[in-house]
Amino acid sequence: MRNPHNDTLSSDRIGSGPAGPSSKEAQPERKCVLTGRHDARGELVRLALSPDGDVLPDALARAPGRGAWIGVSEAELEAAVANGKLRGALARGFKGAPLTIPADLPARTRAALTRALTDRLGIELKAGSMVLGTERIAQAARSGAVVWLGHANDAGTDGPNKLAQAWRVGEEAEGTGLKGTILPLDRAALSVALGRDNVVHLALIDAAAAERVAVPLRRLLHFLGSEPDLAIVRANVASAACEDIDTKGI
Repeated sequence: MRNPHNDTLSSDRIGSGPAGPSSKEAQPERKCVLTGRHDARGELVRLALSPDGDVLPDALARAPGRGAWIGVSEAELEAAVANGKLRGALARGFKGAPLTIPADLPARTRAALTRALTDRLGIELKAGSMVLGTERIAQAARSGAVVWLGHANDAGTDGPNKLAQAWRVGEEAEGTGLKGTILPLDRAALSVALGRDNVVHLALIDAAAAERVAVPLRRLLHFLGSEPDLAIVRANVASAACEDIDTKGI
C-alpha cells in the first residue's frame, strides 16, 4: 500500500490522565476522519491506499506510509461511503491524490478485522498459549492459570457459565462479575481458524498472549458496534503498542 506524503489525516496524542500509563487515556490516540473525534489507536481502523489507488483496510495498522483512521461502526461506514462523506474526507486529507473507494469497503473491513483476530488466535494456539476443551479449560481455570476466557457466539449459556464459575474460583473472585467474552465468531469460524473440530470455548494462559488477542478483538468489536466487556482481558490492553507500534505518526 502507498500513501501520499505530508498528509495530515490523523494526529498522535498520548494521554496523561490520573489513571497512569495503563489507562485508556495513556494510549496513543488517532483522529477519526469522519467524526473528528480522537480515540485510542487500538479501537480505530486504519485505511491506506493500494498501489492502484484503492482505499483498503489496514487491519494490522502496519502498511508503510501515512493513512486515514476511522472510528465508526460498519453501518456508519456504509452510510459514509454511500453519501460521499468518506470520499470528501479522504480527498482533503490525501491532497487530491487519485483514489478509488470500493463499494464493498465496509464488508472488506469487517472481513479484514475478522481475519486479523482469527489469525492471532491461531498463532497463540501454535505458541502453546491457548487451552481448548471444556474439561481442560475448567481444570486450568480452577488452578488459577487462565488469564482470558472466550466462547463462540453460538455457545449457549450452560458451558460459558460453568467455565466462568471455575475461573472465578481459580481467581478467588467468587461473587464478582468476572466472566468470559462472547466472541463475534461462531463455532464453525473458530474451528476453521484453529484447525480443530467443534471449538466452542477457548482460554489463554499467558498474559502477553491475552494482550495480543485484545488488540484485534477490540478493533473488531468496536467496528461491529459492540463495546467490549471489561472482562475481555485482565491484562492491560494499552500494551497494543507492543503489538502494533506506531513510529510514523500515522
